[in-house]
Amino acid sequence: NTKAFKVAGGGDTLAAIEKYDVASKIDYISTGGGAFLTLLEGKTLPVVAALEEYAHKNEKVA
Repeated sequence: NTKAFKVAGGGDTLAAIEKYDVASKIDYISTGGGAFLTLLEGKTLPVVAALEEYAHKNEKVA
């Protein structure tokens, strides 16, 4: 038992989680392998950057 927030992601990892029936012990499971790791590294995904740019350009000025 731990108070740590447990995360896992990626196809091979998900297969192991299913094989060993440990999904209930993991707080967040991502199906994205490379994208998931990129986010964990603190980097911005290109699609997220594009959405943020779009939102910023379309903000309504009061």
